[in-house]
Amino acid sequence: MIKSKIKWAALVGLVLSFSSLIIHLMLTKSNTDLMQFHAIDSFNEDFNYINSVPTKGAWRRKLWGRVKVLETLQPHAAPRSTYPVVNEQNNGFIFAKIFGGFERIRSSICDLVTLARLLNATLIVPEFQESLRSKGISSNFKSFSYIYNEDHFIQALANDVSILKNLPPEFKEARKQKQYPIFKPKISTGPDFYMTEVLPKLIQSKVVGLVLGDGGCLQPILPPSFAEYQRLRCRVAFHALHFRPEIISLGRLMVDRLRAAGQPYLVYHPGLKRDTLAYHGCAELFQDVHTELIQFRRAQMIKQGTIKEELNVDSHARKQNGSCPLMPEEVGLLLRAMGYPPRTRIYLAGSETFGGQRILIPLRSMYTNLVDRTSLCSKQELANLVGSETALPIDQMLSPPAKIDKQLKEDWDKAGPRPRPLPPPPDRPLYTYEKEGWYGWVAEGDSEPDPSQADLRDQAHRLLWDALDYVVSVEADAFFPGYDNDGSGSSDFSSLVMGHRLYESTSARTYRPDRKYLVELFNRTSDHLYYPQQNWTLSVREHLNESLAVEGLLRESRLGSFLSHPIQYCSCTTIKTAEMIQGERDGNLQRLFEGLDECPESIKQARKPAISQDGNADEAESQEDGADSDAQLDEELKSTSTDPTSQQDEEMDPDD
Repeated sequence: MIKSKIKWAALVGLVLSFSSLIIHLMLTKSNTDLMQFHAIDSFNEDFNYINSVPTKGAWRRKLWGRVKVLETLQPHAAPRSTYPVVNEQNNGFIFAKIFGGFERIRSSICDLVTLARLLNATLIVPEFQESLRSKGISSNFKSFSYIYNEDHFIQALANDVSILKNLPPEFKEARKQKQYPIFKPKISTGPDFYMTEVLPKLIQSKVVGLVLGDGGCLQPILPPSFAEYQRLRCRVAFHALHFRPEIISLGRLMVDRLRAAGQPYLVYHPGLKRDTLAYHGCAELFQDVHTELIQFRRAQMIKQGTIKEELNVDSHARKQNGSCPLMPEEVGLLLRAMGYPPRTRIYLAGSETFGGQRILIPLRSMYTNLVDRTSLCSKQELANLVGSETALPIDQMLSPPAKIDKQLKEDWDKAGPRPRPLPPPPDRPLYTYEKEGWYGWVAEGDSEPDPSQADLRDQAHRLLWDALDYVVSVEADAFFPGYDNDGSGSSDFSSLVMGHRLYESTSARTYRPDRKYLVELFNRTSDHLYYPQQNWTLSVREHLNESLAVEGLLRESRLGSFLSHPIQYCSCTTIKTAEMIQGERDGNLQRLFEGLDECPESIKQARKPAISQDGNADEAESQEDGADSDAQLDEELKSTSTDPTSQQDEEMDPDD
């Protein structure tokens, strides 16, 4: 009997174990299906919170309202003087190859159109090498049409420049044989070079080629006599360069999803790109393999002549100088200090964030509604944007050849003082997933491998993701850059977005932080960073609010490139400058509006209905704004949270 009882107990135990295993596998499968985060579901869960947030009042105006002092500025890039129609009988044809990502492509196109007008030449639609290098991408979209609407580009500039899709047949064969002169100009090249060096060759051979790799071919700020050429740049960047319809459609759908239930959203672009970090020497802000990757790229730039500095620099000193991007954790603290509640909808822009999701963990802990394109769009929607592509061959992951003891000792002696990641142990095989990362080569040697076909395709896809993020960023209720180029070199993504928002909607809420000043603020309260004193919070608010208006624009105008600050030539004011500056104690506003033209009557008439509808409300709101204090804003923010989760989040607020 005892033995039979033991057998029955063992049998029952086996059945229970098997049942628990089946249940565990079923739960694991269901959890796997739920692993992909969907922003729409998260937004729906916030329904009760959304209903408790006031749609008007100090909270809405101070965090999302427009900058009233800039509302008189309107976009006006039309020619101001006699501007003859383009002549078909010109000096010849210009074709161009553009190397680089989204930012360099957009800046280079503006320069190419301006250059074609300057030389009285016909421009052939530029070629994007980032998409042409990738094999097997969608045959429906090639080169220029991969991200931009080619037909609209040609039609929008018909009165400025003659543009053709391809070279005439009689010139194609000679181009294949490389019989035409090729120039590789820098971004700082002035108009004189083209008039004295390029124009004679153009007249002689009828065709010249340009290879652009610096993000442009013409100096950002032209002399005052070239004002019409500056306006032409604006017409190219803000009117002619429209994305292809599929990108615009999906981008607007993303905007609608972010604004579900009438809520505003903020776009944050980290600016954490490997090239940027290597150029400014910010390697020591990261750890482990990421430091090695940045240093390797910096060594490449030194060898190419892009950087004329030493390899090893003090990254913390560069951070103090404002050269390095703000880290996501710092941006989260700044937004909390401004008063943005924990459930603010924040869109993460940028196809590349160096450091990956790990570096975003602190920001996600502060703002739960931090989303990107992968959480706003389904896989099918993104696949439709890419189009049908040829399947890539499966990469055969081969183990590196074994090294003898002498080679291992030499490698160890050459490794230097910096700790390096060790290769996998030799007792087990090298699994595929260990080499899938683009940084896997660091564990094997000191030379970065050539990009694979999959890498080239990913680089082409980044053009599409950046274009989507650009649409969402320009339409955002607020934009916060973690880094912008400050006029050093070609414009980056944040600079282009800030310039586009400044042109289309000058009074929109676009933060222009001074990183050097903010680093000083962080150093003051480094001992109690998450619980700063009230005066620290007020200093942050004062600086960021000033960056939205005249002070920030004046500082950017001294540092930024033309496309990031197009007010001087491409904007007008709806009232006379004298009326605007009347009663001002300082001359900042006068300097900002200096030289601006008064808007034509057509622009004034188009703006009058909006003023008449909202005039009384704006006047009342401005009176309320004068009475609202930061303390009242804090009280209103506290009253917007009604559930225990939001109350918990508020306990982390820097103001409490």
